[in-house]
Amino acid sequence: MSTRAGRIIGTRARGTVSVHCAPLILPVTSPPIRDGAVVVRGDRIVRVGPRAEIEAAHPLLSPVRWPGMIVPGLIDAHLRLDRVSAAPSAHGVTAVGGVAADLDAASVLGEAGLDGVTYLETRCESEELWEDEGRDRLITAIREVDHPGVIGIAAHSPDPHVMEDLAVLSRTFGLRLHAEPGRHPVGFLDEVGVLGAGCHVAISGPLDEADRKLLGVRGTVIAISSPFAAEGLLDGGSAIAVGTRTGGDPLSVARALSHAPGHDRLLVEALTLGGARALDMAEGPGRLGSLERGGRADFAVFAVEGDERDAYTLLLHEGPGRCVATFVGGRARWRLDETADADAADAAANGVTPVNAVNAVNAGDAGSRRPA
Repeated sequence: MSTRAGRIIGTRARGTVSVHCAPLILPVTSPPIRDGAVVVRGDRIVRVGPRAEIEAAHPLLSPVRWPGMIVPGLIDAHLRLDRVSAAPSAHGVTAVGGVAADLDAASVLGEAGLDGVTYLETRCESEELWEDEGRDRLITAIREVDHPGVIGIAAHSPDPHVMEDLAVLSRTFGLRLHAEPGRHPVGFLDEVGVLGAGCHVAISGPLDEADRKLLGVRGTVIAISSPFAAEGLLDGGSAIAVGTRTGGDPLSVARALSHAPGHDRLLVEALTLGGARALDMAEGPGRLGSLERGGRADFAVFAVEGDERDAYTLLLHEGPGRCVATFVGGRARWRLDETADADAADAAANGVTPVNAVNAVNAGDAGSRRPA
């Protein structure tokens, strides 16, 4: 069970309703919808379906009309927060599995208005140092971190006794774990009790068949950040997510993982639902990674035109660099708009005044991007 440090990011008044329309809606957990709409109340999605039906059900609302397609917010399942140089929301990212080396880095997600898990990194080199000061320092950091989202532990110590204690602490405090097989063999991580459904791993190199099988048995999601690491993981037999490590566009990272058309849907699902599973946010009220009733209103708009039959391929291959807007908990966090004031856009997108977003794009013009 994930532990939050405070109020959920982006929570809005439940009575505020808005309708977002686009030529294509990609819910991920259900078939793509041509000429569709998403109804948002506060920070939750209350309905997804054909635009005509939704507009008939909400005749007094002026819908926000977007170009291209509306998709679930992308999830960067492995990002070093001390290396973030640009807002992840500019790429359609609404949640992050972020590794923080210190308390300053741990504040990055909250300051950016993003959801996800902030993993406090622990590299304590010996059991003696851990007993003397490491454990107390980590517990203090967990209590003091200025971040309203979920807190976890990045278990990166080389000492097996420290790693065992980190696994115990994670279960005691209800914290998620993050580990990197590049630092420790998968078998070692299993022996010290790190692996399991409460952990996800990030890899930059290939895993052998035995390691892949063990991670699958333990229910551990694998975040992939390079084509080299994707070897043997795109056959649908492993639970995968995508991580950028140093920021940037996760769609570009996912696109580079494979050139086989048969993998397009798998990779888009890894960017959305797979990332949500890695962070334990794919189920229950306020879930992420899909567009469905009861989920958090985390979504992104991409200026990609096409048919519902090839929606996944279009998003993966034409989506990089073409994000139009990003919403977290129903609130605009980033928008590409050369003409409208960003604050007015945020108010309009939350039902205060109608806004027509069709003219908000030249999606290929990265120079016109600015935070909302």
